[in-house]
Amino acid sequence: MAQLNLNITPEFKKNLEKYMRKRGITTKSEAIRMALHELVTMMSVSKKSDFDSWLGAGLKAELKSSRKFKSEDDLWKIG
Repeated sequence: MAQLNLNITPEFKKNLEKYMRKRGITTKSEAIRMALHELVTMMSVSKKSDFDSWLGAGLKAELKSSRKFKSEDDLWKIG
């Protein structure tokens, strides 16, 4: 299994611990796996399941309306 390291804010830690108590989870790694699994499942059933619907989900941030690139293909163009 691949390893993922995260730097978390105090607010995220507080919310994660709240989630752990609510679900009866004892380890942070299991809580993060379950939370991500729930999010992916929820997003895959929603009407809007593209990447834009994921932006800001972890931090409850607003989506940016302007994009630097028109599409993913523009991201990889040289020049």
